[in-house]
Amino acid sequence: MALQFGLDTFGDVTRGADGERISDAQTIRNVVDQARLADELGINFFGIGEHHRAEYAVSSPEMVLSAIASVTKNIQLGTGVNVLSSDDPVRVYEKFATLDAVSSGRAEIVVGRGSFIESFPLFGFSLNDYEVLFEEKLELLTTILNDNPSITWTGHTRASLTDVELFPKTEHKMPVWVGVGGSPESVVRAARYGHGLALAIIGGSAQRFRPFVDLFHKSVQTFGFSPQPVAVHSPGYIAATDEEAWDATYEHVKAMSDKIGAERGWPPYTRAQFQHEVGPDGAQYVGSVERVAQKIAATARALEIDRFDFKYASGPMPHENLMSSIELYGTQVIPRVRELLGE
Repeated sequence: MALQFGLDTFGDVTRGADGERISDAQTIRNVVDQARLADELGINFFGIGEHHRAEYAVSSPEMVLSAIASVTKNIQLGTGVNVLSSDDPVRVYEKFATLDAVSSGRAEIVVGRGSFIESFPLFGFSLNDYEVLFEEKLELLTTILNDNPSITWTGHTRASLTDVELFPKTEHKMPVWVGVGGSPESVVRAARYGHGLALAIIGGSAQRFRPFVDLFHKSVQTFGFSPQPVAVHSPGYIAATDEEAWDATYEHVKAMSDKIGAERGWPPYTRAQFQHEVGPDGAQYVGSVERVAQKIAATARALEIDRFDFKYASGPMPHENLMSSIELYGTQVIPRVRELLGE
């Protein structure tokens, strides 16, 4: 299968032309416009993450994806990720089955444990149950997708189900991916349930993840499933020149990193760190069309992935910049990557 190309966003709350923070509502409307442009450009996938904090406007990605479905025709629509540990797999199925209906079969479910923990206290879950919540809920979601219309399941994290039927019915089996940050246990878990693997590579060299890709494919085969796809999710920004892209991006990446880092005990983000990450051994795909295309092609070759998901929004960068980056991604970077890969 030829390499596919996606876009991811967390719905970062951005700044307007005057430098002031815009509203959450306008940010969400802008995300819909960004997805509409992606569809017009023929990009394969659009993913929206789930967060429950001030920096991000989207707490209910399925609602935004449904709005996007109404103004697009071809692009696949999914999450990046649903925080399954603090959600209910029954409701996840129902929401995505509804999205799949209104989008005429374009819904994908991308689940994960998430890199933020705000949803746990918000919805009444204990972080002491971090592992068991995700394990059991992934098991239940898989059971629902495989066994509907007659679901029987017993666990410890929610009420048991006996011969339950869920609605609405889907016209096909929805694709499911498990978002993984890079632990071997998480890679094997995704393989054990027969789902795709979405690797979040947000720091360091992509090439170091090759052992995880090999482990995934070997594990999928061991568990008796047909080959499953691998995607990579990494941040970036595209402009006319490397310097323009770097200068436009750094202040916004720093603003986001310093805000989150203050909560987690990280030192202030530096320009030297940023320049390392935009280089060949870093995870920031920031630069000119040629630089970004070369870097994506190198990642695709090294990991033999099926899809590259470009996280085009990082921090409060204005909507107009994001639209320009998406335009360059769709019209110039993707064709150039295909050329480099000999497709």
